[in-house]
Amino acid sequence: MFEKFYNGKRVFITGHTGFKGAWLCLWLNHMGAEITGYALEPPTNPNLFDICGIADIIYSIKGDIRDAHKLTEAMQAAAPEIVIHMAAQPLVRDSYKIPVETYEINVMGTVNVLEAIRNTPSVRAAINVTTDKVYENKEWLWGYREDEPFGGYDPYSNSKACSELVTAAYRSSYFNQNNYDEHGVALATVRAGNVIGGGDWATDRLIPDCIASLFNNEKIVIRNPHAIRPWQYVVEPLYGYLLLAQRLSCDGMAYADGWNFGPPESEAKPVQWIVEKMCQLLPENEGYSIDKGPHPHEAHYLKLDCSKAHQELNWWPQWSLKHVLSKITEWYQAYHAHEDMTEICLRQITEYEQAVEGKVC
Repeated sequence: MFEKFYNGKRVFITGHTGFKGAWLCLWLNHMGAEITGYALEPPTNPNLFDICGIADIIYSIKGDIRDAHKLTEAMQAAAPEIVIHMAAQPLVRDSYKIPVETYEINVMGTVNVLEAIRNTPSVRAAINVTTDKVYENKEWLWGYREDEPFGGYDPYSNSKACSELVTAAYRSSYFNQNNYDEHGVALATVRAGNVIGGGDWATDRLIPDCIASLFNNEKIVIRNPHAIRPWQYVVEPLYGYLLLAQRLSCDGMAYADGWNFGPPESEAKPVQWIVEKMCQLLPENEGYSIDKGPHPHEAHYLKLDCSKAHQELNWWPQWSLKHVLSKITEWYQAYHAHEDMTEICLRQITEYEQAVEGKVC
């Protein structure tokens, strides 16, 4: 699908022990990339990183992105051509509990990564992975475009908006297109929708909570049944990141900007819709209830306009939300049946690649 672009490419990933990072490592390794990962221990137990033995297929460094010296040393030793920054404090509810740590990781961690890139001459393309929540949410019904104002009600969302601003400042000050021949670095940010998929056990996230309840024969408890989110399977935005990294490497500053990767507007569904479909896929269940107690503020409407990625990158979502939920159910059923989960992940990646290439409906 990438015409062997990633075969032999040196890629440095922060946050490789997380849910999305582990999927990205599997995909890049499958394409023959030489991967160095830098992250803390996996955030949950169980976790995809350990289940798929990712430490055995890449060079994995356990480190904190707040440790600027160690991070820079690790990046310089790896001499990557591509850097993908995914390490973060990624949970809205946790950010209310640990706001200072959230800002330290998501803002100063980004500064440290960008400084490491500045001091690593081999880097040609860099992507900072933020979130769909960086936009100033006005609770309107249409999708946010890349040029909408940043905001963020909660510390997580706001810290990621700050990370976007930091990246823009570094792009203007140190990786400016007018001096591209001197620095040679194309820097972009990516804002994905609500990423879901097999191998996610994070706390206070809808799909992990649904799966845990369904397999434990417990009633699913949901907090915000009418909240609408741009749900998408994990491989969808990862394909966008990989496609963008290739363009940044080959075409330099033409793609050094912010990018949305989300589902079609029709696929942005309420939480309750998701839960009902999950109950249908695993019919022997206790149903669900709505927790009407007080909860921290979360946006009600959140959608992304991905026209820019469609037109300029030829990136399009491939799987419907119903198909995505069936794939998630398939993944966790295989896990509970003690199947080879690396094989299951690679099978789903291959099926997605075939969809992109038009080989399947």
